[in-house]
Amino acid sequence: MKNSLIKKILISLAAVGPGLFLIGYNIGTGSVTTMAKVGAEHGMELFWALVLSCIFTFVLMVAYGKVTLVTGNTALFNIKNEFKHGWILALYILIALIIGELLALMGVMGIVADLVQEAIRLLFNETMIPRFWIILVLAVAMYILLWVGQYKTFEKVLTVFVIFMGLSFIIVFFMVKPDFSSIASGLIPGIPDTKGAFGLVAAIAGTTCSAAVFIMRSTVVAEKGWTIKNLKDEKKDAFVSATMMLLLSGVIMAVAAGTLHIMGLKLENTVEMIQLFQPIGGKAAAFILILGIVGAGLSTIFPIVLIAPWLISDYSGKPRNIHSTQSKLLILFAMLFAFGSVFLKQRPPALMVFSQAFQACILPAVAIPILILINRSNLMGMNKAGTRENIGIWAVVFFSFLTTYFAISELFM
Repeated sequence: MKNSLIKKILISLAAVGPGLFLIGYNIGTGSVTTMAKVGAEHGMELFWALVLSCIFTFVLMVAYGKVTLVTGNTALFNIKNEFKHGWILALYILIALIIGELLALMGVMGIVADLVQEAIRLLFNETMIPRFWIILVLAVAMYILLWVGQYKTFEKVLTVFVIFMGLSFIIVFFMVKPDFSSIASGLIPGIPDTKGAFGLVAAIAGTTCSAAVFIMRSTVVAEKGWTIKNLKDEKKDAFVSATMMLLLSGVIMAVAAGTLHIMGLKLENTVEMIQLFQPIGGKAAAFILILGIVGAGLSTIFPIVLIAPWLISDYSGKPRNIHSTQSKLLILFAMLFAFGSVFLKQRPPALMVFSQAFQACILPAVAIPILILINRSNLMGMNKAGTRENIGIWAVVFFSFLTTYFAISELFM
């Protein structure tokens, strides 16, 4: 019975491979920092923004996956070839996403290095190892894995990271014993009348309803080898992915809302979060939280360094081969950016906030083309979008302009 149960779990996980890949990409150190900061400063008052972001993430994941299943082509290739002068829009999305992800990579690796440094300090009596050497070891190990691995290998590694990350956050939730009445009282939707509130809404949208997720969605669905016969699998996979994003992000927000918020403590960076939680849950909770966030960070780095070779293949319509000379050089170039936080004056969290705001501004350029493509009869045939799908995608388009306005207004206020 035990073997049978394990087999069923493994089969279920295999069925949602693309979703797990995107959970690993989406729930990273930026998500953790953003959700914890929101929870600490405003309780659960902005939980509505997370719920909407996850609903709209599901809508666009299904839409991009469906167009790929029907056409057999990935996102940028469709945008490039189905629109007049579409190559301009496709090239803009490609360049913007790569720049945004390279900025994010600096922040992610910097935060992971800070957390590993903190874990070593907790375990070995204040021993401090320079961040450069931590980043070097992680970068070399991940590059070797990317050099020899295949997509299925990355999917398995990410599955482990995602499960580990999820369990860590849930365990910490019960260890710190947050105040449930404070969490419940903050569930009434609203936008706090404080400076930076609009920016936090944009950051929630940017880190959850991310433009890169939808472009990458079509690629990972294609890597899975799915066809239009797998449309139900694609929808189930997207639902599991969006639901897990909501659950994990919501748990992080609730932990901060039920502890730091009622204590009047603010949060500025990820390491500070560990230091604030240590007195509440003890060293064990702090260490488990470190492991969970490091797992979130490492699971994000895999898709980030793959984004350039995959998007270039997507744009050109050529087969994806991460073992080609071009792909290896692009991955190596991306890995060099991982050292950016060592040399730049900005702290990793500041890089993450900037990259998330950048992502929010790309969302309209990703939402509008899929609305047009999924309604083209000559492209989609009988699988053209129905009324509910159109309402959902139109809602995403409106939401994308709203969060873009929030992001821009916050940057220039």
